Amino acid sequence: MPNIDAERGTVMIRQGKGRKDRMIPIGERALAWIQKYKESARPDLVGVRDDGTLFLSEWGEAFSPNALTRLVRIYVEKSGVGKKGACHLFRHTMATLMLEGGADIRFIQAMLGHVELSTTQIYTQVSIRLLKSVHAATHPGRMAEPGQHDPEPTAEALLEALEREAEEEENA
Repeated sequence: MPNIDAERGTVMIRQGKGRKDRMIPIGERALAWIQKYKESARPDLVGVRDDGTLFLSEWGEAFSPNALTRLVRIYVEKSGVGKKGACHLFRHTMATLMLEGGADIRFIQAMLGHVELSTTQIYTQVSIRLLKSVHAATHPGRMAEPGQHDPEPTAEALLEALEREAEEEENA
């Protein structure tokens, strides 16, 4: 499939959200599932004419965006996760979890294809847990004495603060 470069670990999204093309990373686990699909399911779906579309409907055709949205909505509902939504739910969840995991918001912006950073900031809805961790690790009020200045916190210090908070949550 020309849009997936397993060697580089990337996938080209063509005419994605906002009708924009963009290249994004794809993990080894997703690549393994795609390979399994290509070997065991896709051959049974492909029709007489194979135009190279990766994911095919039961009729051997490319999914229309609306059909895919309906299908994902059904599976989300059947999953029992207690949330409503479809494809957009996965975009939102990915962005939020990456942000909570420490990804730079500009990287998330590029993956989502947002032109304006403000769109990404609204979209990801930073969790209060992350905000508290950043506040605890970086706010000047954390210093022992008034007037004392610590150097700028490092990424390692922020990660340590997040790990301490996660540990405290587990022990609570």
